[in-house]
Amino acid sequence: MMTADYPKDMRTVSVFSGAGGLDIGAIEAGANVIWANDMMKEACQTYRVNIGEHIVCGDINEKMKELDGMNDISLVIGGPPCQGFSVAGKMDANDRRSQLIWSYLSVLAMLRPRAFVMENVKALGTLQKWEGTRNLLIKSMRDLGYSVNFIVLNAKDFDVPQARERIFVIGFQGDASLVPDLQRMVKSYRKPAKTVREVLLTLDRAGTGNNQDVCRAKITLAHHPVLRKTPYAGMIFNGLGRPIRLDSYSATLPASMGGNKTPIIDERELYEGAKPWVDTYFDDLLRHPQAPETTAVPAYLRRLTVAEAALIQTFPRGYQFQGSQSMKYTQIGNAVPCNMAKAVVQMVIDVLQGKKQITYTSKEQQMLFAPEEIYTANVPPVFPPTYERV
Repeated sequence: MMTADYPKDMRTVSVFSGAGGLDIGAIEAGANVIWANDMMKEACQTYRVNIGEHIVCGDINEKMKELDGMNDISLVIGGPPCQGFSVAGKMDANDRRSQLIWSYLSVLAMLRPRAFVMENVKALGTLQKWEGTRNLLIKSMRDLGYSVNFIVLNAKDFDVPQARERIFVIGFQGDASLVPDLQRMVKSYRKPAKTVREVLLTLDRAGTGNNQDVCRAKITLAHHPVLRKTPYAGMIFNGLGRPIRLDSYSATLPASMGGNKTPIIDERELYEGAKPWVDTYFDDLLRHPQAPETTAVPAYLRRLTVAEAALIQTFPRGYQFQGSQSMKYTQIGNAVPCNMAKAVVQMVIDVLQGKKQITYTSKEQQMLFAPEEIYTANVPPVFPPTYERV
C-alpha cells in the first residue's frame, strides 16, 4: 500500500483514475487523494491493492452523486478516456468516451476545487478537428471562475524513458480573464529521462526474478515490409509492435499491448551490447526490399514484459497489476506516466501552497483566448444527459 507525507489540507479528488498513474505522481507531489473513481474493474482492483480503498468502481455519471456535499477540495485530477480523440482511434466526436470530458467538467462544477489538472491525448490540444471542443471546454472552465490554459508536454522531458506527448488542461481559481503561462511555469520541473536500457537493466532477465510476466506473442517478419528512415519507424514485423531504441526513448506504449502490438526487445543488444539485429536486417532490406522467405526472427528477439512496460511508464517497482495479462498491459498503456504526473501536479501544488506564483501570458496572447471569441465549433458537444450544462 502506497503512503506519503502529505499536508492534510491538500484534499484531492481523482476521476478516471485507471490503475493510478496520475494519482501516484500526485501523492508523491503532496496530494491527499480522498476519493477516486474508474469504471474498469481490473484497474480499480489494481488501485485498491497499491494505493488505497478510496477507489469507487463504476460510471462517473452514476457515482458523481457521492461527491455532493464534499467541501474544501484543493485539487481535482483526472484523465478522461482519450480513444475518441486519439489519432490512433476513430476520432469520433459522438464516441461516448469523447463525452467524458464534460463529466469531468461536471465534477469541477460540483466541487469547485482551488485548482485542477486534466490530461488527455495530444490531438485534443493540436488538431483543428477538435478546436471547437477544446475551446468550448476552456470557456466552460472559465465560466466556473478559473484562470485556465492548456499545454502539450512530452513525457521524455519529465524523467520518463518514453516519447509520449499529452495535453494537460490546468486551471486555478481566480481571474478568469487571465491566462496562465504554463510553458514558463512548468519549465523548472523538467528533468531529462534515463534511456530505456538504463531502466530495463535494473530488472532481472525476462521470465525470472522480478520480471516474470512475459508476453508470448510470436514475432514474425512482414512479407511486404513498409520501409521508412529507420527500422524503428517502419513496419518490418507483422503487427504494430516495433523494436525499441534501447539507448534512447521508447515510442508511446499503447493500451493495445499484449499481442503483436507489444514492442520488441533485442536481448543480445540489451544484455551484451551487441549491434541490434534489426539494424542489420533493415540494411539488407534497403538492398533487397522484398523480405527473404527464409529469414527467421532470432530467438533473442522478444516482446516487452509487463514489468518492463510498467517501468517505462515509471510505475514504482513491484507495482501489482491485477487481472489477465492483456488487462495488465491495457492498464499500463492507459496510464499517465507517474513521473510526468508528479512534475505537473507538483507545479500546481506549489502554487496552491504559495511556493510559486502564477505567471500569466502577455496581453497579446490573452486576446487569443477572448471569451467572446473562444467557441467556434459548428456542432456543440453532447453533455452528460443526467447533468446540466455548466
